[in-house]
Amino acid sequence: MKHAVHFGAGNIGRGFIGLLLNQSGYHVTFLDVSETLINHLKAQRRYTVELVGETVTAIDVEDVDALHSVHDAQAATQALLQADLITTAVGPSILPIVARQLVAVFETQATYKVNRLVNVIACENTIGGSTQIKHALMPLLSADAQAYVNTYVGFPDAAVDRIVPNQHHADPLTVQVEPFYEWVVDAKAVKGELKVIGMHLSDKLQAYIERKLFTVNTGHATVAYVAYAKGYATIRDAMADDEIADLANGVLQETGALLSAKHGFGRDEQAAYIAKTLERFRNPHIADEAVRVARSPLRKLSANDRFIKPLRECLDLKLPTENLQKAIRNAMNYDYAEDPEAVKLQALIAEKGRHDALMSISGFDLYVKTIADITQ
Repeated sequence: MKHAVHFGAGNIGRGFIGLLLNQSGYHVTFLDVSETLINHLKAQRRYTVELVGETVTAIDVEDVDALHSVHDAQAATQALLQADLITTAVGPSILPIVARQLVAVFETQATYKVNRLVNVIACENTIGGSTQIKHALMPLLSADAQAYVNTYVGFPDAAVDRIVPNQHHADPLTVQVEPFYEWVVDAKAVKGELKVIGMHLSDKLQAYIERKLFTVNTGHATVAYVAYAKGYATIRDAMADDEIADLANGVLQETGALLSAKHGFGRDEQAAYIAKTLERFRNPHIADEAVRVARSPLRKLSANDRFIKPLRECLDLKLPTENLQKAIRNAMNYDYAEDPEAVKLQALIAEKGRHDALMSISGFDLYVKTIADITQ
């Protein structure tokens, strides 16, 4: 049996990546720092994924195990040494920690000249997550281990998409997800053969990454920030407000024009993708909290994320940006007291003013006039 180690036993790890790996014949070992999740996985060695649409389809995921990344560090290293595939769903900020945990693994494999190909795939809402792991890992390795990694280890970047809301169940391992998903992996960076049910290997990963980022992520955040401002608790409730739905559609028409111009997506193809995305936001069976989707506004307003990057590129191509600018203004108003980044954002605005704060967050110094228009 093939072995996979997945960093992150949260809802996305269990309800998306772990599910597909299990269905593809991998024995999955989850690594996490949540004692609650790890202890339940150790005890049960199984969990249930519910696909929530017009009907609920329950899928049993069986024969999995789990280790605490810190308390079971030695056993975790042993599991990683046996892995044919290593994946993550931990959040972009944790990827350097993952890299450090891989040091002992590849140093050992280099020492013993283990002749086995392995791929490390970051399944995160970020561009180039697997490459980020590699860049954090390589300086920590000896010259021999670096040579080994270059020969035997692939770091194919990926685009992942599945809405998994915050949720609570009697069994903390049960997870509800939407039926739709997309997992696209850079075929050119894969070492050896990689076959996972539901995974799409592509030579044009950047196009898929940006289509998802500039449509699903940009649209989701657009709705979340205006939903928060207008007092809606969930994305589905906000999408019943015509003003919010019109803004979301307007933003996606602007980013869609960019995606068609930049990557060649056909007009009908992109229109269908936008319509499907808005339909997913309206899923009446998924109660996705606006504050979950809106969290971490500093990251969402950074130079290469869902708002500023498409805005900058639309301006370069002289494409419309009116709705994107409205969405950015809404993001800057986000002041949810339980979100540390929202607190920092508002403190930065209070200190520097809206113009200089956004300049600082976004690195938008080449587009001063547009920033002035947004923040006036």
